[in-house]
Amino acid sequence: MSGQGAREAVFPTRMNLTLTKQRLKGAQTGHSLLAKKRDALMMKFRAILRKVDEAKRLMGRVLQLASFSLAEVTYATGGEIGFQVQESVRQASYTVRAKSENVSGVMLPAFEGVRSKEGNDFNLTGLSRGGQQVQRCRETYVKAVGTLVELASLQTAFMILDEVIKATNRRVNAIEHVIIPRLDNTVAYINSELDEMDREEFFRLKKIQGKKKRDTEEADALADAAAGGAASSDADGKASGAESGEQRENPDDGIGGGAAGGGDMLDQDKDEDVIF
Repeated sequence: MSGQGAREAVFPTRMNLTLTKQRLKGAQTGHSLLAKKRDALMMKFRAILRKVDEAKRLMGRVLQLASFSLAEVTYATGGEIGFQVQESVRQASYTVRAKSENVSGVMLPAFEGVRSKEGNDFNLTGLSRGGQQVQRCRETYVKAVGTLVELASLQTAFMILDEVIKATNRRVNAIEHVIIPRLDNTVAYINSELDEMDREEFFRLKKIQGKKKRDTEEADALADAAAGGAASSDADGKASGAESGEQRENPDDGIGGGAAGGGDMLDQDKDEDVIF
């Protein structure tokens, strides 16, 4: 599953942005630590692989010598001495002790062969014939058992390291290719949404300021219009008062005019009567 283009379903808030950035930083730190752990395990793995190769090569030579030594014992004693050895042994002269080794947080088991310092229980085996061959064969097989124990320890550590390295590689790849890109996409999405919200808020504030400015201008215009109307009504009132005063000062103008007009009409009538 690729993390390219994928993001988490979160609500775009500044708190979620802070939390996502913290998670992204933790993922990057974890990726760095796991990468260092993988490198350390790979170094140990390569070292163990070289030791395993050397131990297997040595194991072939040691077992070959042990087989020839057993053949010499069989030839020297004239028969099989396995039953005599089993009857004479009371306790093990070679034991295996287990311990653990910590490699970058991984506990690797390590086996160690311990040889008993007590006397051998089958010193008298082969006393009649082939005693030296028996002792030589015993020493050869002790070395072979020690090589087997070392090889078993290396092989066990090799298998455990192989599984741990595979799991660590899966984790490193998952963090690098899925988790970190997903968190990056989430951070980018939250930032884009927050920027869009900031732009919307800025646009809303501009619209509110524009509306307030228009309302203020309309109110000022209405106030100016009301003030102009009041001034014109006062001027009209003053003009009408002046005209009425003039009429009161000249009350006979209309009457005289009417009389003059009447005399003219009378004179016209008289003339007409004269003509006809």
